[in-house]
Amino acid sequence: MAASSTCPGSSAEYLVRADGNVHALCSFTAYALPQLRALGWRVEVAPDYPYQVIATDAPWYAHVGDDDRGGWFNLELGIEVEGRRVNLLPALVDLLERIAPAARLERLVPPGGRAFAVPVGDGRYITVPPERLRILTKVLGELYHGEGGDAAFRFPATKAGTLALVDAAFAEPGRSSLNWTGATALRDRGRALAAGPGAGDAATPAPAPIGLRATLRPYQQEGLRWLQHLRAHNAGGILADDMGLGKTLQTIAHLVAEKEAGRLDAPALIVAPTSVAGNWRRELGRFAPGLRVQLVRGSERRYQWAEAGRRDVALTTYPVLVRDEALLASRRFSWLILDEAQAIKNPRSQAHQTAKRIQASHRLCLSGTPVENNLGELWALCDFLNPGLLGDADWFRHRFAHPIERGQDRERLRALRDQVAPFILRRTKEEVARDLPPKTEIVRPVELRGAQRDLYEGLRVAAHTEVRQLIASKGIGPSTITILDALMRLRQACCDPRLVRGEAAREVTESAKYDLLMELLEQQRSQGRRVLVFSQFARMLALIGQGLDERGFRWVELTGATADRERPVDVFQKGQADVFLITLKAGGTGLNLTTADTVIHYDPWWNPAAQAQATDRAHRIGQTRPVFVYSLIVAGSVEERMLALQHKKRRLAEGILGRDLDSTTSPLLNEREVDGLFAPLADLNG
Repeated sequence: MAASSTCPGSSAEYLVRADGNVHALCSFTAYALPQLRALGWRVEVAPDYPYQVIATDAPWYAHVGDDDRGGWFNLELGIEVEGRRVNLLPALVDLLERIAPAARLERLVPPGGRAFAVPVGDGRYITVPPERLRILTKVLGELYHGEGGDAAFRFPATKAGTLALVDAAFAEPGRSSLNWTGATALRDRGRALAAGPGAGDAATPAPAPIGLRATLRPYQQEGLRWLQHLRAHNAGGILADDMGLGKTLQTIAHLVAEKEAGRLDAPALIVAPTSVAGNWRRELGRFAPGLRVQLVRGSERRYQWAEAGRRDVALTTYPVLVRDEALLASRRFSWLILDEAQAIKNPRSQAHQTAKRIQASHRLCLSGTPVENNLGELWALCDFLNPGLLGDADWFRHRFAHPIERGQDRERLRALRDQVAPFILRRTKEEVARDLPPKTEIVRPVELRGAQRDLYEGLRVAAHTEVRQLIASKGIGPSTITILDALMRLRQACCDPRLVRGEAAREVTESAKYDLLMELLEQQRSQGRRVLVFSQFARMLALIGQGLDERGFRWVELTGATADRERPVDVFQKGQADVFLITLKAGGTGLNLTTADTVIHYDPWWNPAAQAQATDRAHRIGQTRPVFVYSLIVAGSVEERMLALQHKKRRLAEGILGRDLDSTTSPLLNEREVDGLFAPLADLNG
């Protein structure tokens, strides 16, 4: 660089030279020239000098425009130069595309914190302060999916919340301000979503509607305000409260408020697991007798769907939703509410695809476990609720899932949490239900001995050999089914040899865990406690039921084969049975069993959220006694290793829904973890 200067009060001239890249040269021009001129120097810049810098106080603008396609908007962001608007988004996007996708935002700012030079044409540049650049590139990184042009860039309207971050780039005192033009209502919607429901939100109604026959706790009133807030701003959301905090009641209160406000211009459609539909019908009748409800299931569904069109609420199940998709194609609903929404966590499943095609003005998911196994499940729920919020599946994996799950990228984790935070409401029982009785969790290990230990080791050696050979030839991905099948045989050997098929198992009469369970149940009966027993295996529950009969216990059972699901629940709740045997799949969600005060998990499962949901059948609002939770495991076995994998999956979920930014451990199995699961009992005990 060369520029001539004349000292004030002297005829002497000085020649200034500076070296460096475009950013350093433009930073010098932007900083040094105003300083010299303020001191009285006359500075001349050669006309052919290639790094002409526009004054840093040039006005910035952001223009939001409606796109021809529904659900999208155009955005321009730039400066006004001599009455002409210069859109800087193309230059910023070009910068993003030239940087490695996994690069940290700090790499976008030149060393030393100098300003970044953005070309505006005709050999001129504008310098962007480092902090502003960080914010703008962050905004662009979350908005941009690789679709733009020279004039305006298109973004899905579900990303309007990110526009609120643009304001933050111009909040620094003394810097140029930002002028918003165009469809600013979209920006206002983004600001409101980012801020959450507040006192200034005129659309938020009174905490509880008149027609609700229940008293809402303070956090439930907050939940109702949040649901109304999302509706006012036409956004879908996930009510992700802990099991037992009353997601059903909050949703019912919301529907009553919608009816009283005259906004149920079409029925609300509630879709629930088959085992939960009866509970929804009871709760609607109990808390909202003014809502007209039509349950749709069984052989009369065509008539029932016709009746549902004249009711306030249509209630059905996921299997019915899939089977009756053609009947629903021409119908419109005011709300589509998915209970236990993890049922659509696989975006390729029929349930997910059918739910997406239902015509509904508003959408809501209820799930205490929106992240059970991996971040792809969170993407699936957001794809249903707010399409485009997290991009398409490939972009999401590239931008978030792989960096977080494989690379433990805390910056990507924080960015993902920021994006989904306005659309997820999560409260734990420890935070909001301090009056809930305590829950004590106890792990009861038991050792395998004699013939049962020999059976386990024989199965383990054979299974491990088979699995290692398959992984060596095909890789771990194509071997998944074989791995899970082998692990299931080991788990069955831990539960009871009678579950294991084969001549060797028939000769084994010992069952260490079964004996421990019967001893534990006798203790609970002597103390007057009432018990839920969960297992993955219906055959195991049948064996336990035989043992209970032999010992004179009163008991009921709920499995996938139970025809009348409500009957055993009523029998147990009325005190006519002391033990309730339940398969995790059939009864792990949607049941209110607060007359129980003891929960026994006979065999652990991969998914910690599933076990937590089962526990919360008893430890929930309405429980008045302390709850004891027992997990029975065979020491040093595959069951103990499964508990470690549960912990990893719990940390992943907490990283998104909680406050722990270190929770980025991948839940995916690798070869080392597979070998660990099949390790000998002796090694695991050591």
